[in-house]
Amino acid sequence: MTATLAQIFRYPIKGIGVEALEQTPLVSNAPVPGDRAWAVAHEGAAATDAWQPRRNFVVVAYGPQLAQITARSLDNGLLELNHPTTAKLEFDPKVDGQSVLEWVRPFWPDQHSAPARFMAAPAQGMSDNGLPQVSLLNLASLRALSQKAGAPLEPGRFRGNLWVDGLAPWEEFDLIDKTVTIGNVKLHVTERIERCRATEANPTTGLRDIDVPKVLNQGWGHRDFGVYASVVTGGNISVGDPVVL
Repeated sequence: MTATLAQIFRYPIKGIGVEALEQTPLVSNAPVPGDRAWAVAHEGAAATDAWQPRRNFVVVAYGPQLAQITARSLDNGLLELNHPTTAKLEFDPKVDGQSVLEWVRPFWPDQHSAPARFMAAPAQGMSDNGLPQVSLLNLASLRALSQKAGAPLEPGRFRGNLWVDGLAPWEEFDLIDKTVTIGNVKLHVTERIERCRATEANPTTGLRDIDVPKVLNQGWGHRDFGVYASVVTGGNISVGDPVVL
């Protein structure tokens, strides 16, 4: 079977909203353009514009209802956020980030520090590992994990960028320190991604329903799903592009 790029996603605001793409440019030593370009820091976060760890932000790992939010980048530079229980929000992230704080507050548990500051991410984006990379995930591994969990698991639980179909289950782990070509873009795979409680949140219901890290550990002795990769040679990628290992 030929491997292909099946899905592309980005997350304009860290932990808040998923945006599906049909195509995107990739630039050497950079994340997907617009991915984790903004973030909502809570009251316990450091007062800095530099990279900070996940625990300092309003994210799905601590607020599962955030998993239901979708995002859309509009042609006029605005961002649109949608949640099934409220009216959509359209805003300019460069000047009106304050509006996001109020919009997400109903989906953020009261026991956690309140949303406090909308901020631009540093150049590398606000990914969990702090590096300017993309994430690569395998639909065959998702099917194997779903079988072990006893229920279909949605790709949205993993908040990944590039989903590949046509690999063997867990073959992505064999790509560490190797080069992958998608279309004309070359990626160097660097490390596995350890998973947290964000994967427990159902993106349809916003409820924690499956302990994915526990299922991973019971089935395979680790909590890893997907890999990080650095863009070596940039270019444009599209859904349906061939993936060559």
